[in-house]
Amino acid sequence: MDASILHEDDTSMELAVFNSVDRDEAIRTLTPCLDISRWVEAIVDARPYAGVDELLGQAQRAAEPFTAAEVESAMAHHPRIGERPKAQTTEAAMSRSEQAGVDPGDNQTTAALAEGNRAYEEKFGRVFLIRAAGRSAQEMLGALQERLTHTPEEEDTIVAGQLREIALLRLSGLISEGVNA
Repeated sequence: MDASILHEDDTSMELAVFNSVDRDEAIRTLTPCLDISRWVEAIVDARPYAGVDELLGQAQRAAEPFTAAEVESAMAHHPRIGERPKAQTTEAAMSRSEQAGVDPGDNQTTAALAEGNRAYEEKFGRVFLIRAAGRSAQEMLGALQERLTHTPEEEDTIVAGQLREIALLRLSGLISEGVNA
């Protein structure tokens, strides 16, 4: 990505710049928010946006519904709760930031999360996904324990909703109105 189009902190882009970059660059910019090509392309192809609210509205519409195959594909990129990704990618940095509520020094909670993750994966065949941003480790652990009681069908709906929340949160942090908006 051309460093001149990102803000100094490398975590956001002004909407005017996003509206003006070529399609491939716009796709590369949005993919770390959620790696579902149909969703990314629907947002990119609806440019230009008059404001971030319009962009987020399009993102919300494009996210409903996600297909089971899209959810499965997107899940391949999500780490377990309590396990911080070590990769130096934009998506990994977003995940590390979102999981700030998990204190790696809290051995009891991290052990309970690890055990819950194993039980969830055995039952549902995928990692436990939750919008971690703004949640404490205890809140995430409580949600994990509660969701272990769900049926696969209930979890499919919840996971798709959590993917939407994560994607919209990441997108809202990635694209800003800019100083001249």
